[in-house]
Amino acid sequence: MKQLFIIAALLFSLLSQAQVSKVSLQASGLTCSMCSNAINKSLKSLDYVEKVMANIKTSTFDITFKPGTAVNFDQLKKKVEDAGFFVATLIATVNFNNLMIEKDEHYNVAGMNIHFLNGKGQVLNGEQAIQVVDKGYVSAKAFKKNQLYTQMECYKTGVAGSCCSKAGLGTGARIFHVTI
Repeated sequence: MKQLFIIAALLFSLLSQAQVSKVSLQASGLTCSMCSNAINKSLKSLDYVEKVMANIKTSTFDITFKPGTAVNFDQLKKKVEDAGFFVATLIATVNFNNLMIEKDEHYNVAGMNIHFLNGKGQVLNGEQAIQVVDKGYVSAKAFKKNQLYTQMECYKTGVAGSCCSKAGLGTGARIFHVTI
């Protein structure tokens, strides 16, 4: 009986995992194809990036990832900044498996701490687009507008504070704030 319980728990944990399959990243400050090429090369240097498709007209980069690898949004942002540019938007496509979300709650998604600012007691299942709305991922105006979704201090800092202790996050843990 104990073995059956362990197998069921392991199966449940595998089913509840989410995977980031792709990201659409818009960069700001690009003026030519050389700019686009610099970002493209920088993003491709990450070991979990499988493919980068650039669209010079819209300054967007569609990034796909190697299956089963962990994705780090901050590393993607840093690679764009290392190339001399800024992230204007980052929209990730995540494959969810029956994740029930509530407004202003924290969850572990694909190995990252995610704070859903506008969840409405809904179940996320299958592919779902989420937009990272932290500082440096949206304009200052959009960042200020998104503050209306939460009173938690972690939105202002991007790290867990006393407001996040009920979610089991240690002080200083990185939290990505997203909207759906």
